[in-house]
Amino acid sequence: MTERPVSTVAAPIQTEAESGAPLLSVRNLHVGFRLPNGDVPAVQGVSFDLRKGETLALVGESGSGKSVSALSILQLLPYPTAHHPAGSIRFRGQEMLGADDKALRSIRGNRIAMVFQEPMTSLNPLHTVEKQVSEVLFVHKGLSKAAARTRCLELLRLVGLPNPDRRLTAFPHELSGGQRQRVMIAMALANEPDLLIADEPTTALDVTIQAQILELLHQLQARFGMGLLLITHDLGVVRKMADQVCVMNQGEIVESAPAKTLFTDPRHPYTKRLLAAEPKGRPNTPPVDGAPILVGDAVKVWFPIKAGLFRRTVDHVRAVDGIDVTVRPGHTVGVVGESGSGKTTLGLALLRLIGSQGSIAFDGKPIQGLQFKDMRPLRREMQVVFQDPYGSLSPRMSVAEIIGEGLDVHGLGDGREEREAMVVQALTEVGLDPDSRHRYPHEFSGGQRQRIAIARAMVLKPRFVVLDEPTSALDMSVQAQIVDLLRDLQAKHRLAYLFISHDLKVVRALSDEVIVMKDGQVIERGSGDQIFDAPEHPYTRALIKAAFDLEAVETQAVAG
Repeated sequence: MTERPVSTVAAPIQTEAESGAPLLSVRNLHVGFRLPNGDVPAVQGVSFDLRKGETLALVGESGSGKSVSALSILQLLPYPTAHHPAGSIRFRGQEMLGADDKALRSIRGNRIAMVFQEPMTSLNPLHTVEKQVSEVLFVHKGLSKAAARTRCLELLRLVGLPNPDRRLTAFPHELSGGQRQRVMIAMALANEPDLLIADEPTTALDVTIQAQILELLHQLQARFGMGLLLITHDLGVVRKMADQVCVMNQGEIVESAPAKTLFTDPRHPYTKRLLAAEPKGRPNTPPVDGAPILVGDAVKVWFPIKAGLFRRTVDHVRAVDGIDVTVRPGHTVGVVGESGSGKTTLGLALLRLIGSQGSIAFDGKPIQGLQFKDMRPLRREMQVVFQDPYGSLSPRMSVAEIIGEGLDVHGLGDGREEREAMVVQALTEVGLDPDSRHRYPHEFSGGQRQRIAIARAMVLKPRFVVLDEPTSALDMSVQAQIVDLLRDLQAKHRLAYLFISHDLKVVRALSDEVIVMKDGQVIERGSGDQIFDAPEHPYTRALIKAAFDLEAVETQAVAG
């Protein structure tokens, strides 16, 4: 095992006995990555203190160095590729940089715990909830199996997981996103740590679930007196949770201040830009002419529930239960609702990517009963952009190959040169350098990858595009750029969008019509102005309150 480098910068030793000593003290932290073409600095001269019971937020866009700084605390970076040219990290007076494995094991998951951004990739898909939570208790507490099970139930109740007795035997894929995040928090709290590091703990969650998780963290922090280091790009979350804020950009802290001061009187230009960065404007004025491009009548997607020795169908999961949708050229229909409401299932059904009942017509022609070979000519006119730009692009294909694949499948373009020109045009249209087409997805940022995914769809000149959470994994400033791009492409090509999202601020900026889904059904529909300004259903009002309460504090901060 490679020995970790010892800190090269001395720092005064602080003990718990010292009055007012910080729980965590980071001084002049530098982090670099050794790459074949040289050393790349990721964090440069970062310093901050975090005290018991306090919440400190590290804020910035992707690539700013937030997570690298947090991972350095627990020495979780990939050594020897990652190294610390200088700096000191002291937890309760104990130096973490250069600490041996025995010392780190006594602290990781015990005195310092971490909640990661994506619980689906952080939890082991092959192990039950009980096994994963119990592992922490076995390693650090040496509990018996029976005692660990009792403690697991206590923790699951503590984090508000419904039916904890039944959840013990559940696997991660059987839980919703919010439930998986609660399991991660239960694991982190198993040993009642002094410091909890939460790395983007609510980024991929619905607005109502996000509010619940933030409230849960706040309550647990008060109960256990923990220090909370919050890593996020969401300024609404920061305003709600943080006592102190450090704003990071390009590996440096450019501004540090109490949260109240930072939001009312930001000093650094980058901070001001972050505060002002959110999807703005309203949808394009939709054309009044034109027949519908896609119509769905009484669309149903029911998944059978089988039980018994002969696996007979005893009931159904009504994922989509009799929904009507009409999308016209130049229009955007926004579909909102929490995870599990049926939004994505509806989009896939309308694209004929999963089976459904009911009537679906594209450009006035019924497509519900068409076979695969009959649907294939329509595929170029019906495209989809998925949520995760990391997972939806093949890491083994260059950008040119990714975008050009659809041209090859549909036989578009007369020869290699013309197809290359179409790829170049598509990249130019989404605001990317055409010369980058020979690079691979891992060489791009999240926002750039989403532009590549959009270019892959647009190169085929589609007429109808399903946008499935295309901005939820992106920084707020990048979200605003993608929204502007989608709006411009729609105006240029009269595209019809079905925009699926739980982010109501983005939906408001793009959609001229909105349908609200819950448990597979539409509970409210209307124009964007009607839904957002005068919602009628209590569920719609709850969604809007959860989303725009956070937006309101950001708006007040910018105005201040």
